Amino acid sequence: MTERNRRHRGVAALGQTVLGAGSALRFAVLGPVRVWRGEQALPVLRPLERAVLCVLLLRGRTATASELIDGVWGDAPPPRAIASLRTHAFRLRRALGPGVLVSEAGGYALRIRPGALDLAVCEDYEARARRAMAEGELTGARRLLHMAVELWEGQPLAGVHGPYAESRRARLEQWRLSLLEARLELDLELGPHTDAVSELTALTAEHPLRERLRTLLMTALYRSGRQAEALGVYTDTRRVLSEELGVAPGAELARLHQRILRADPTLAGPRRLPAGTKAAPTAPPAPRPAQLPAKLADFTGRAAVMDTLRERLLLAQGTVMAISVVQGLGGVGKTALAVCVAQVIRERFPDGQLFVDLIGHHAQPADPAAVLGTFLRALGTPPAEIPEGLPERAALYRSVLAGRRVLVLLDNAHDTAQVRPLLPGSPSCAALITSRTPMTGLDGARVVDLSIMDQAEALALFTRIIGDERAAAEPHACRKAVAACGYLPLAIRIAAARLTTRPAWTVRNLTDRLADAHRRLHELRAGDLAVTTSFEFGYTQLGPSQARAFRLLALTYGPDISLAAATAVLGVTAQEAERLLESLVDTSLLYSPEPGRYRYHDLVRIYARDRAERDEPPPGRAAAISRMQDFYVASAARVYAMGRPGDRLVDHLMSTDHPGQDFPDARTALDWLLSEADCLLTCAQQGAKSPESGAVRRAADLLLVTRDLVESGTHYLQYEAAARSVGNAAHLAGDTAAEGRARLALAGMFPVARGQRQADDEARRAVLLATAAGDQSAACHALNVRGVVAIYQQRYDDAEAHLREALRGFRADDNLACVAGVLSNLSRVHAATGRVDSAVALATRGVDLRRSLGSTWRIANGRLALGIALHRAGRHAAAVSELLEALSTFRDNRQRLWEGSTHARLAEVYLASGHPAEAATHAEQALALGSIGNKWRRGSILSVLGQALEQLGQPDRARACRRKAEMSWVWWSP
Repeated sequence: MTERNRRHRGVAALGQTVLGAGSALRFAVLGPVRVWRGEQALPVLRPLERAVLCVLLLRGRTATASELIDGVWGDAPPPRAIASLRTHAFRLRRALGPGVLVSEAGGYALRIRPGALDLAVCEDYEARARRAMAEGELTGARRLLHMAVELWEGQPLAGVHGPYAESRRARLEQWRLSLLEARLELDLELGPHTDAVSELTALTAEHPLRERLRTLLMTALYRSGRQAEALGVYTDTRRVLSEELGVAPGAELARLHQRILRADPTLAGPRRLPAGTKAAPTAPPAPRPAQLPAKLADFTGRAAVMDTLRERLLLAQGTVMAISVVQGLGGVGKTALAVCVAQVIRERFPDGQLFVDLIGHHAQPADPAAVLGTFLRALGTPPAEIPEGLPERAALYRSVLAGRRVLVLLDNAHDTAQVRPLLPGSPSCAALITSRTPMTGLDGARVVDLSIMDQAEALALFTRIIGDERAAAEPHACRKAVAACGYLPLAIRIAAARLTTRPAWTVRNLTDRLADAHRRLHELRAGDLAVTTSFEFGYTQLGPSQARAFRLLALTYGPDISLAAATAVLGVTAQEAERLLESLVDTSLLYSPEPGRYRYHDLVRIYARDRAERDEPPPGRAAAISRMQDFYVASAARVYAMGRPGDRLVDHLMSTDHPGQDFPDARTALDWLLSEADCLLTCAQQGAKSPESGAVRRAADLLLVTRDLVESGTHYLQYEAAARSVGNAAHLAGDTAAEGRARLALAGMFPVARGQRQADDEARRAVLLATAAGDQSAACHALNVRGVVAIYQQRYDDAEAHLREALRGFRADDNLACVAGVLSNLSRVHAATGRVDSAVALATRGVDLRRSLGSTWRIANGRLALGIALHRAGRHAAAVSELLEALSTFRDNRQRLWEGSTHARLAEVYLASGHPAEAATHAEQALALGSIGNKWRRGSILSVLGQALEQLGQPDRARACRRKAEMSWVWWSP
């Protein structure tokens, strides 16, 4: 079904149909004049039939014969106009079916209801939007205006001739612009300023004398931090109006100019949504994450504390951001309480609920920057648009949540410094935090100190788990049991869980076991060690295979573990691993945040590692860690190979005993890589710290096969930290091969994330180290990186030398995928040095080779290089064709870094071929994506935008762009 049909199907769904035999007819005039019966488009009408239909549809009443003749032929009707009109009416009636076109009062009329005509639907959307605006429902109004604009398809009444159609067409065009302006005004009011700049740039180029569009563009630029460009737009507008019309800018535009000059604070951003404004979704709707864990079915007690938390989180809603902190010792039930409260009030936060375990007492607490990356992705931010720094991520996070009603549950916080960047900041949101340590210095937070349960609450919890009948039979024993557990919820749950899984036991049997002070009492009387006693109690009840699983899984440093990874660590079948893990979940020693993933409570993990040190022989521990590394290396290598057919890097990895995880296709494989990013990079870090033979080398291999994490745009910091750790560890160990690969990993990410000089330094070291170690594969990859960096630095002789040497090495290795990549890079050297024919030939060979290897989205990299070569050869049409193909592939495969780069190249081609409006549009889209690499590349795009704006008659804004470009180049200082 076409997009146009989908839109009109939505119109039909309103239940507005024509009468009689035409009950399924629908009409369109906001584009080519068309008619549908149901989902089937009627045959295209003859021109004069379309003209008659147009007059009848737009008049909305009976049209006399003379009115129809005037509307169709104007002052030059044919000699037999009446007869001709009757003929066309007859054909039209036959096409539409009986009962639709009727003769009455000396003329003709259409018997249809308003909802059958797209124009009437558009009018309805506009009227509803105006009512919504009057009532303060701004997001709803924007949604309605967006729906109205979406009904248009090109020029209204396209293909219809005659004076009536011509006059109505002009009015409809003005109406469409008014709708666009109203929708763009709401866009700016509600926040997406950067996205609006690209659209407004194109519209002002198409309608240079329309002052309202210029006003909106100035506002969007100013709110995007582009004040100089905003002032340039005013200067350009004043000159154009003077030259074309002999007038000065209107009062509204002049006032805005003055407000920008004095940096009026009311212009800085959109106003806060009025009270009662609903967060109605735009198109597409913003995701509404629902990440809260399930409420424990047996949760009981804590009624007074729950009431306090509920009131504190809701009463301040809309005035100041509510922050509540639940603190207390481990195992006291902070998380269970917080989840229960959050589930109770979740309906008051309709825009979503976020949840994260900050693993505050882990050896490596959760990195706030990594958590923000996860939150932003859950809130709908594309991965490549997420900045790398903690302050930038925190600022974007607060902006995304502005005006939205979202509840954030931060579990197991480490300290205030970890929590502060994760707080929303918007008064419409609320944050609930749990921690073992006091959250001192958290302004505005209301703190609840959670103590152990009283006897009544503890008995109620115990009874709910084991069942009323069993508890009623032994009330005294139940009281002794909860007392032995110290009224600590975690201990009570473990004890009750054991009882429920042993139907032959009495409660007395349980209390007799709990009475052993050697196993329990000493720990219970030692403050925080009381929690450890509960862990010890559960651990001693595990069978041998369960206990082994409990110990070994704690040796992994990742925040959680998948079933597949756990299977590898334990060295058992998947079915046996699932049985063991689920049995540990049943005893509360593990929990499952989602199907197929498992996580320790932070203190349980510490305890489990201690048990591993005491109970697991060193060879067993080393073997488990080795199996974990093997699993992650082998699985990531599969992802790498599926995304890069013909790339033999995977053949030069250290051999693994585990085959890795299977994936049905490359897209699923890439999804796995991104979802396991934290575990993969933590595994690399762990390998750097391991004394075991081969661990550092496997960690270096893991970095090379997870390079796609850098291109995803969200793991720069974690990847760099892991690569530095592995490189330093390899250097200390004297492992030149591993160090070379770690330096290669750093070199590969620096052209995007850091600087060209740093990238070249690391790549040079990687070449030397890899050559010394006899690692020719890594040496060739490092030479390719040096070649790319030299291209950026315009050292073309060095670039060609490095790339030629890499090419010889890859050919000797029969690494055809990398041969294709180097050919594309060589093409760029030839193009930059005037050898355009050979540049095109090299790029074409690269594309053909990738195609022969069955490359999926990476063939688009070859098309990008070919487009650059064709541009340099002056074959602009062919260049645009290749670049548009590449752009479509990158967009379909969520490669926003490459998507932004391709927009930038299209801007260059369009500028060179004399199409400045298209050049400006693509440059703006590249900037709006925010995924264009480093500041040097951003400066290049701003320069292209400036040149395009100069040709469009906007020299002042153009100068502002050039100044910003120069600042970017100075900052970069490659």
